[in-house]
Amino acid sequence: MPMSDSTVTQPEGREEVAVPQAVTGEDRRTPLGRLRRPRRPRLWFEILLIAVSYWTYSLIRNAVPEQRGKALRNADWIWSAEHHLGIALEQSVNHALNSVTWLIIGMNYYYATLHFIVTIGVLVWLYRWHPGRYAAARLALFATTGVALLGYYLFPLAPPRLMRGGHFVDTVMVHHTWGSMASGDLKHMSNQYAAMPSMHIGWSLWCGLTVFALASVPWVRVLGLLYPAATLLVIVATANHFWLDAVGGVLCLAFGFTVARMWYGALPYALPRVVPARRHEPEPAAVRAVRAP
Repeated sequence: MPMSDSTVTQPEGREEVAVPQAVTGEDRRTPLGRLRRPRRPRLWFEILLIAVSYWTYSLIRNAVPEQRGKALRNADWIWSAEHHLGIALEQSVNHALNSVTWLIIGMNYYYATLHFIVTIGVLVWLYRWHPGRYAAARLALFATTGVALLGYYLFPLAPPRLMRGGHFVDTVMVHHTWGSMASGDLKHMSNQYAAMPSMHIGWSLWCGLTVFALASVPWVRVLGLLYPAATLLVIVATANHFWLDAVGGVLCLAFGFTVARMWYGALPYALPRVVPARRHEPEPAAVRAVRAP
């Protein structure tokens, strides 16, 4: 959506700052109505919102009927489709990396932990250093996760490690590593047939794009791009996902960014770093520091 800038005039002695109309509160219309003005996030509310949202997501995801027979048939269909496309390399990757014990054990722990650690870390970083972009970026992540529930319901899918005759190695079971909700005693707490789309890809790509777009240190930006690429290798090597599950995760993220853009009138990274003060509202210290010469 094309956006013009409006100029916010500051008291004498301060420079004029161009602020996108999406955050000045002007009455421009989008398909969802009036553009939403970013607000300064409140820590207690964000902690509660994230905790309740993830609990609700997990509850709904695990309440989706597992439909084992349909999930296994869908896995056979995906595997066949990938053969036709010439991209059915998951088994080779799985067996090759499983032969390097220290590497595959590290990937098991990567799969079980970084999915949460890195995502929470990026949210905290946004909250602290990019408060004006935080709400829109968080909305993109939430919309991505929410639409994934439709995939779990409409297209139950067994991961490669559970395929009949797939000859994949369940690396968590073989190497007795802890932490994965996909194998061992914890598998009874998680829907085993919700592999499409891959939220490991959806979340890691959200993290990677956010870091790449907003970080100021070049090597950190490079790490942002490497993170989703490494995650793609991990989900395949551990036989938790097909390549096409990753495509599903990317499509969900595209939906999430579309929702955020419609709601705020711009992609999260195009919004100002800090939240502009409302008219007749004193500027917060963070804004004054940014405007200071």
